[in-house]
Amino acid sequence: MSYMRQLYRAKLYYLFLLPTLIILLLFGFYPPLSALYHAFTNWNGATAEWIGLQNFRYMLEDTFLLESIWNMLYLLFAGLICGNVFSLVGAALVVNLKNARLSGFFRYMFILPMVVPGVVVLLLWKSLMDPLTGLFNLMLQALGLPHEYGWLGDPSMALTSMVLIGFPWVAGMGFLVYLAGFQSISQEVLEAAEVEGAVGIRRFFRIELPLVTGQIKLMIVLGIIGGLQGFGTQLVLTKGGPGSATAVPGWLMYEQAFSFSNFGYASMIGFVIFVVILLVTFINMKFIKADQ
Repeated sequence: MSYMRQLYRAKLYYLFLLPTLIILLLFGFYPPLSALYHAFTNWNGATAEWIGLQNFRYMLEDTFLLESIWNMLYLLFAGLICGNVFSLVGAALVVNLKNARLSGFFRYMFILPMVVPGVVVLLLWKSLMDPLTGLFNLMLQALGLPHEYGWLGDPSMALTSMVLIGFPWVAGMGFLVYLAGFQSISQEVLEAAEVEGAVGIRRFFRIELPLVTGQIKLMIVLGIIGGLQGFGTQLVLTKGGPGSATAVPGWLMYEQAFSFSNFGYASMIGFVIFVVILLVTFINMKFIKADQ
């Protein structure tokens, strides 16, 4: 009774939370639960017919989907390497600069691009890679080098061109996370390491790098999740092309739903992506310990 009495006394607070709870249920929980059910149906957005595992069997036979998985893995591993290695090294260099003003300047310069909308950045890189008027080909031509590259329009170069977006891959969230990790290292630890002769590269690998493994783990998990479900770059730049050269499962899911009204098959693709992300996250949290 005492619990119910306390609940009644706090009814006004729960009333204020009710709108947030309703929005969360409608837009946070209902869509994935609906997708889970409709993944086993032939759903065109209006009517749904239960077909069991037929969508899953169709996935296994979909050569376009299989090709998109390889594209996704290529972009995923390239993104993990470029996005983490360069941001990690960049943050380490900035935090170890002796000149405080110069260190602060580089911090602001590397974090500043985060305020630019992602779509604007993608469109800028698309302009740079334009085969006719893009800056990249014009620079190569000015240097007397081969310059007739299709970049995003060339099936053999499209994936690599997408990896180049964001070069030198330092600015952004990764840099900010690693910078915070390095700054959180106790000054006493660094001074003790210096007394023991751990300076420069040796201090980075022996002291600093082990102490930011938590941040590395976080960025790897976020990178894997983003790589598995992301398709924004394809949506803005290539539409999965040329042909299927840059298609990924997320883009295929979007196309099946909104181009062909095959919402049931799209729901199955989304459900499988969700299961894979859940398994990867569980394995990472269970077996990869930051303190090790």
